[in-house]
This record gives sequence, structure tokens and C-alpha cells, in this order.
Amino acid sequence: MSDSKHDTAKETLRQAALFYHENPKPGKLEIRATKPLANGRDLSRAYSPGVAEACLEIKADPTNAARYTTRGNLVAVVSNGTAVLGLGNIGALASKPVMEGKAVLFKKFANIDCFDIEVNEADPEKLAEIVCALEPTFGAVNLEDIKAPDCFIVERICRERMNIPVFHDDQHGTAIVVGAAATNALHVAGKSFEDIKVVSTGGGAAGIACLNMLLKLGVKRENVWLCDIHGLVYEGRDEDMNPQKAEFAQVSDLRTLDDVIDGADLFLGLSGPGVLKPEHVAQMSDKPIIFALANPTPEIMPDLAREAKPDAIIATGRSDFPNQVNNVLCFPFIFRGALDVGATTINDEMEIACVEGIAALARATTSAEAAAAYRGEQLTFGADYLIPKPFDPRLSGVVSTAVAEAAMASGVAMRPLDDIHAYKRQLDASVYKSALLMRPVFEAALTASRRIVFAEGEDERVLRAAQAIMEETTETPILIGRPEVMQARCERYGLKIRPDQDFHVVNPENDPRYRDYWETYHQIMARRGVTPDLARAIMRTNTTAIAAIMVHRDEADSMICGTFGEYNWHLNYIRQVLGNQHLHPQGALSLMILEDGPLFIADTHVHAIPTPDQLALSAIGSARHVRRFGLKPNIALCSQSSFGNQAEGSGPRLREALEILDARECDFCYEGEMNVDAALDPELRDRLLPGNRMQGSANVLIFGQADAASAVRNILKMKAGALEVGPILMGMGNRAHIVTPAITPRGLLNMAAIAGTPVQHYS
Repeated sequence: MSDSKHDTAKETLRQAALFYHENPKPGKLEIRATKPLANGRDLSRAYSPGVAEACLEIKADPTNAARYTTRGNLVAVVSNGTAVLGLGNIGALASKPVMEGKAVLFKKFANIDCFDIEVNEADPEKLAEIVCALEPTFGAVNLEDIKAPDCFIVERICRERMNIPVFHDDQHGTAIVVGAAATNALHVAGKSFEDIKVVSTGGGAAGIACLNMLLKLGVKRENVWLCDIHGLVYEGRDEDMNPQKAEFAQVSDLRTLDDVIDGADLFLGLSGPGVLKPEHVAQMSDKPIIFALANPTPEIMPDLAREAKPDAIIATGRSDFPNQVNNVLCFPFIFRGALDVGATTINDEMEIACVEGIAALARATTSAEAAAAYRGEQLTFGADYLIPKPFDPRLSGVVSTAVAEAAMASGVAMRPLDDIHAYKRQLDASVYKSALLMRPVFEAALTASRRIVFAEGEDERVLRAAQAIMEETTETPILIGRPEVMQARCERYGLKIRPDQDFHVVNPENDPRYRDYWETYHQIMARRGVTPDLARAIMRTNTTAIAAIMVHRDEADSMICGTFGEYNWHLNYIRQVLGNQHLHPQGALSLMILEDGPLFIADTHVHAIPTPDQLALSAIGSARHVRRFGLKPNIALCSQSSFGNQAEGSGPRLREALEILDARECDFCYEGEMNVDAALDPELRDRLLPGNRMQGSANVLIFGQADAASAVRNILKMKAGALEVGPILMGMGNRAHIVTPAITPRGLLNMAAIAGTPVQHYS
């Protein structure tokens, strides 16, 4: 790239970053109330006189602060701006965008509330006094971007005086992620901590903390060679020394990096660009581990390192190379675990637990969510995938749980958890919105043995869902597809499952049941225009039809299709093969998981303009499925018309449906026809029709037209951030479900759990 193009690109990025920080309102944070404040009653509870009751409870028992205030979920990010990113000593005020960003990461990744506090104080002891005085406000303190050696002094004083966790992320966060990356790099290289020679450049806070972490993991102190800008740190050196560096001083006549790099197994760089030369790499051991973490330009570029040693295992601090050592893998989750057990400090045991959790997660199968966030990258454990990606949703459950458990085992937890497994489920539920609602469905599925066939078995999402089914349920899925394609894709996506070993395969191109399948299909369709030749062709090419035939022949209990293609196309073949007097599609029901709870929408796909009978059956089917989630159905029949005020449109059909439901004496609550706002607002509904039969807000909306149901479903997804479970195909005895092309692997896992429960479990 020419200099002018480079300058233009740099200026474009600069302007985009400034626009991001300025618009639509300045900064990256705001404060929102978590309690209603709509009337005088609310005010009297939030402030005077009601607030006094909470104050007195805390005065009587200080631990009550975690019950009645935000303190138990509130972290302070504190900096004096003396060592900000790669910008140096820019001052407290200029550091504020970075600290705001840190607070955003706490909220995004661990749902921890955070205040950024920038302090104009260069004296480390005075800064520590200020931080200590903040203890009543916060449940923990994250020290950030304070220069060395001042950061050591501030952290030591705060840890000695404060009874809450104090954590300098630049030191310990970096050290933890380096520890995890080193653990897995040695695993790949076939080496051990006890035997390796470590050469490090950079004697700052992060560098010293990383070396201390390596010692905790088993590296021998005599095998650590620390260099800084003045050369080797050796015994007797006076220039630019401090107690932290002196801990790693070697008794040696060697003086430079050139002198000590020979035979090194691990290079740890937290210094500056170009410090490690290709000739240095050539002197290192076989399969050398190179952590070149200087930003934005590392100590050596990965391509140069690999030219010198093709088998080198490399990590950097940059996101555009594999193995980015990023503190966000650590700090949200170590604080999450510490806060949740009321830890008084973050000790070595908790840090080691964090290292082990992060490292183990990288060795496990890659999550579908991480794969989606980093599409195009190879996320299979190995030299180019040593640590998880920051958007891996499993980090919260795995790492925070490990930290909480270590805090309890080491005796620093003031509020130990009764059930660590329930705690992990809670964390997972906070990440996977559907987890809590789906729990009753998964538990019911575990009591049954159901054979589920996926029509589109070659799809990446289906393969990932199959992996999750193997891990989270007792089922062995059946996938339709070419085994060689599925094998290659499992390897490419880093999945452990393999065709015909971990899941059953139906190969449309070569299956011994092919003749049985096409003859069965022809028998069903012979008088509906399907010839033997057409039946043969369909059973070679149409995986939805194959899945339906398998269910018809009782070779599978339920089928899932629809990851690509149009809904009604799939529905046509399900109707052909499985539709009979007992089974016929009654409607499609979507569970929309919103911030304030679940909302079911029907019929979104099956009947464009349903008849009154079809609307009544949709309501009955919806009630049956809502109960599967442990919820009590509260069904509103929704229309432009409200309680008979319009004679046109869908109102008359919905009123007839209401009469059908009344005649059936249904055992669930329903009401209609009404506008959606009346369905969701009990006060409005009571004004429109006093004494109506519904109590509270509806949790099921039945629409008189599929257009309306589909529009509401998609608006909730795109504008309200709702997560969809479904669509659930009602009326088919749980023998067939059609998803939509927007389905995720987690969505397919949820649908497998729904399909995995026999209909009698929830009828």
C-alpha cells in the first residue's frame, strides 16, 4: 500500500472511531434505574422514608449491602492515566475513553456494573489512599493503566487494607491469559513447564506478572532469563532496577538477548517492535513458543518467525493474527466469580483456576457462537488456536465457576454457594437466553429415548447441533447427507464427532434402504401423480422427503428440516407423507424470549388466513406447548378488531374461534378478540371490557392472519432483540418440525429437545 493510501485509510479509521465515541450521545456508558419510579409510592420506597429501612439493615449487618444495594455487582475501574495502552502517560482525563471501554466490556461479557474513576494523582501512596477510601461503594476494584513500579505499590497497599478484591489487570489479567496460552502451547509442542528455558524482554508490570505466573505453573526460576532495554537483568546490576526485577536476576557473565536466546523454548515479549530478530528465532529450540505481545507492532512479525522456524508456535497481542492474548478472556469472569461468592481478595488459587479454565475451553470443541462471530477463522485446537475467542459464550460458565469454586476452597469466600452446578447453570442461562426456559423441556427429553433425524445433515449448524446433542442429551442423532462431506466439515470446524461413529448417517447417494424408501413413497403417492421414476428421483435428492419416510416407517421418531429453503416447500412433503386423519399441521408456534419474559406467537407459517376451526386448534396446540415450558397459558386472540367493535377483517373469524373454544370447555385461559396492546396491558383491557376472563398480561398471541403473526415475530427479533425458539409445528404429534433459515446451532439444539419428548409427556 502506498504512503498516501495508508494515510487515507488511517484517517478514515480515526474519523470512524471519533464518530463512534461522539454519536448518538457522547461516551459509551449511561446509568439506568432498575426499579420503577412512576408514582409517589415508588418514590417513597426508593428514597425517603423507605430508603431508611435498607440503611438500618446494612448498619446492623454490613453484608446486607449485597442484598439491598448494587455493591455486590459493582466494580471500580481506577486509573491515573500514567501508562495508557500504547499511549504512555497521557493523564487521567485523556484515559477516560479507555476506562469507559473497560466498563463496557465488564457489562457485555459478565453483566457486571462498573464506574470508571480517573484520578489526578501521580503519587502511588496517595493514589492508594484514595482507592482504599472507596471501599464502601464497590464490591471490587480493577486497577488499570498505572505505570510500573507505581502499580506494584498501589496494588500492595490496597490489597493489604481493603477487604474486597483488588486486581491490577495489566499485571494479572495478562499473566492469566499468557498462562493459559503457554499451557496449551506446551501441550502442542510436547514440552512441560518444569523443563523449559524462558527468555523474556520487558521488565514492566505485565512482564513481571507473567513471569511470576509461569513460576506458579512450574517453570524453574533458574531457567528464566529476563532482559530489558539495558540487556540482561543480572545480579549486581544497578541500572534501572527495582525489587520486582531483582527477583529474576541471574548469576551470569552474559549480558544481552543475543547471549541468552540460544536454546530457549519460550520467548515472552512485552517490550517493543522488532526486539526479536529472525536470527534469534533460529537459535531457539525445536517447536519454539514465541509470545510477541508488544502492540501494535510485535517483537517479531509471525511470518518472519516462521521463516526462521517453520514449526514455531506464535501468539501476539493483535486480533489480525491467531492466538491474540487478550485480557478480556480473563477479567470479566474472574471478577464475576469473585463477586458472586463475596470474595475478600483474588488469590493465587483463583488465578490458577482461571488459567486452567481458559486453557481447557480451548481444547474443547469450539462453540457455534464463537464460530459465527469469527466466521472464516480456523477454530480447531492446535498451534493456531491456543486460547478461546472473547465471544465464546462458554467462558462465563466455565471460568467464573472455576474461580468461584477456588475462592470457596481457599477460604476467601464470604458468601459461599450451596450448589456450584446450579451456579454454572445460572451463568449459562444468562448467556444463552433460552437456557432457563428450555430447562423443563431438556429434563423431559432426558426421560425419553427418541430418534431424531435431521434432513440437512451437511449443514454446519446441524453438525454443531449434533455435537451439542451428544454432549447435553442421551440421544444419538441421525443425519441425512454424504458421509465424506460431513467428515470433512467436522474436521474443518474442529468438531469431535464423526459420521457412523458418533451419529447415524443416511446417505442419499448410497443407502441399502433406498429401494424400500422409494417404494414406500410411491405407495403413498401413487394416486397423486407420482410415478416410480419420480419416486426414485425424490428419494435420491429430497432430504426432507427422505426424513419424512423414515418417520413414517418408524425408523425415526421425529424429523427436523428447514435450515434452507421455503417453509411451505418442506411442509408440502410432511403433509404428503405424514399427514393423515390423526396428524395434520395446525399452526406454527414461535417462542420469543424477551428481556421481560417469554411471549408465544402463532400461527406464523402454516395457514395464511386460518378458519375459525384452525384458529381454535392453534390456541389448543399453543396451550399444550406452553405447558411444556413450565408456564401457564394465557392466550389472547388478536385482531384489528377489539371485542366486537369491527365487523370486517379477522374479527368475525376470531369471534367464531372463541365460541368453538367455549364449546370445548378448554382448561386454559383465553380471551378475544382484541388489539395486541389490550392483550399485553391488563389495565387497558379492563377499561375496554370490565370483567373479561383474562388475568394479567397474555403470554400467547394468536393472530387471524399469518402476515400479522409473522410481522410481529420478525419485529420482536430484529428490533426488540428477542431470541426465537421454534417455530414449533403443532398438530403433528411432535413427529415433524420445520425451522427457518435463520436458525442457529443453539436453536437447533432447542428444537431437538422439543422433538425429543414424546407427545404424551405434555398433552
